[in-house]
Amino acid sequence: MESKTNKYLALILVTFLISLYYHPISATPQHGHAHFVLVHGAGHGAWCWYKLIPILKSQGHNVTAVDLAASGIDLSRAETLTSINEYIEPLMDLMNSLNVDEKVILVAHSFGGLAISKAMELFHDKVHMAIFVTALMPGPTFNFTFLSKGLVRWQAPLLDMKFIFGDGPDKPPTLSIGGPLFLSLNMYDLSPREDVELAGALVRPQRLFSNEDTDTSLVLTPERYGSVNRIFVVSEKDKTLMKEFQLWMIKNNPPNHVEHIQDSDHMVMISKPLDLGDRLLSLAKKFA
Repeated sequence: MESKTNKYLALILVTFLISLYYHPISATPQHGHAHFVLVHGAGHGAWCWYKLIPILKSQGHNVTAVDLAASGIDLSRAETLTSINEYIEPLMDLMNSLNVDEKVILVAHSFGGLAISKAMELFHDKVHMAIFVTALMPGPTFNFTFLSKGLVRWQAPLLDMKFIFGDGPDKPPTLSIGGPLFLSLNMYDLSPREDVELAGALVRPQRLFSNEDTDTSLVLTPERYGSVNRIFVVSEKDKTLMKEFQLWMIKNNPPNHVEHIQDSDHMVMISKPLDLGDRLLSLAKKFA
């Protein structure tokens, strides 16, 4: 009971901290300023961007950090999701609500790369740039099934990763959640200790989707997805999506530009928020 109470208190605290930097999105963006839309990775939520948000806002940019379904403070439960389209629906709803002149810069971390890829395809006329921060980066000829082969080839030790078999023990797992060892040794190994503890309190189970469902949902075209400026940010010391895997994705689906951040773990926005913030601000100017 105490552990559950502490988890809720931590979530309330981080939500409050993020709200301190929030202001309503302007209907008409200020000249030269962009609207950064931040999309978290598996098991995480909008809370994981709490260090980056004030850095971007300090330069006058609008920032929205999204909770995907069954993530962060979203009320959905992971076990109720039936497709990846349901999981990424909050981002699609946000994109649908924005004006074409918003000058949106999508920023995805890890598994969130799938979500922004779909947004690039559906809303290519609204997306000024898409930045994949050590994120999954599919493409028109590089689908999730192919990506999965790389994930298996460069798979991190699973350690105390927990799997739930909601469809029965003879079926593939339906949910996963990183345990304390997986978080501290694979994801947050170069991050401050207090952030490791925070993650332990806030991560939620992640719904696992089949390759077939993901490939069917993420049909990407050169005309739409391919028309968006695409940047990849390599995390040099990532132990979850290893550098070799990141470079393999870049080779198979070349972006317009590549950045490298030294001495960062998988959670780049936590271990190197200033470096990441500087890169994002620089990219916003470079591709203005």
